[in-house]
Amino acid sequence: MDPTTPAATPPVMDGRRPGYLYRKVASHLAAHPDQMLTVGEITKALSAPSTGAVFEALKKMAVAGYATHQMGPHRFQITQAGIDAAGTMPPPAPRTHSQGRRAGRRQPVARPNGDLYFPRKLAGATDVDVLRRLRDKRIPVLLYGPPGTGKTALVEAAFPDLLTVAGTGDTVVEDFLGNFIPLPDGGFEFVYGPLVVAMREGRALLVDDATLIPPKVLAVLYPAMDGRRVITIPGYRNERVEAADGFYVIAGHNPGVHGAVLTEALASRFDVHIEVTTDWDLARHLGVPRPAVEAAIALNTDLAAGRVGWAPQLRELLGFTRVSKTLGAAAAVANLVGRAPLEDREQVLAALKQQFGTDINPLTLGKQR
Repeated sequence: MDPTTPAATPPVMDGRRPGYLYRKVASHLAAHPDQMLTVGEITKALSAPSTGAVFEALKKMAVAGYATHQMGPHRFQITQAGIDAAGTMPPPAPRTHSQGRRAGRRQPVARPNGDLYFPRKLAGATDVDVLRRLRDKRIPVLLYGPPGTGKTALVEAAFPDLLTVAGTGDTVVEDFLGNFIPLPDGGFEFVYGPLVVAMREGRALLVDDATLIPPKVLAVLYPAMDGRRVITIPGYRNERVEAADGFYVIAGHNPGVHGAVLTEALASRFDVHIEVTTDWDLARHLGVPRPAVEAAIALNTDLAAGRVGWAPQLRELLGFTRVSKTLGAAAAVANLVGRAPLEDREQVLAALKQQFGTDINPLTLGKQR
């Protein structure tokens, strides 16, 4: 039997060297690189002494980015980093007296695309842990904040089994439920949408930019989220769909974006609302130059006061760092100015000049001197 949450018991080594079970678990995943395996399946295949011991080894792999972790029930699949590690246990994170409370905060979590996400503090834990705990209790979450602050990255890091609906003003019910597609022979086949797939497979569903979606369309979510956890597909024989264990809905909202409307009906469906802003310490930790961070802080202060309508967030700062390493600091500064909306460009230019002290113009192609 594979319990949903295996008991956390210390590994039994039977006199073998520490790490022996970890290497067996890693080798088994590496031998099945295309499979998502449950804890019970791995325990049985290895004739391991305890499911809890195997689960602890798998969690070490997931934290290090050596495996992806899908919940409901817990399943794991090796990543390329795990294959490259060849069963070697990840080194323990350095920890000093002054950094003790911060060490866990900076442990990266691998996203499905291989990028690393650095968790942030939230409610006495990390944001990744909090979202996973809320999912276990079926408590839906609305994440809100400016674009580029890491809302989508957080959800991807928390839920490797994630499916996503990208919301726009043109999103329709079929984008959730599915639709008929033409076949080469001239017929049609119904392809289920992400909401149906997430419900049947017990997966997490992110409704990104949910407040751009027309309210009548969003209503398709509500019976799936409440106590019924059942929907029908009107366009396909009124087929009934029941939510499997693990199904979970989380939404993103960008306040201030043109067309974004947070209705009472939508807000009331999410029991927890979490504001997501840029973590300036994290930006520095990830190598963003100090002048760029200081300029962004000043512009975000103006944004909060209503003096500007745009300010660079973590996404733009990481882009600045990549451009700087590729084309140089002057080009990166000029590019950041060019990313600002025209109505805010003068103030963005002033903030950058104050920090970088150079003449700045947006990157432009035109008449050559």
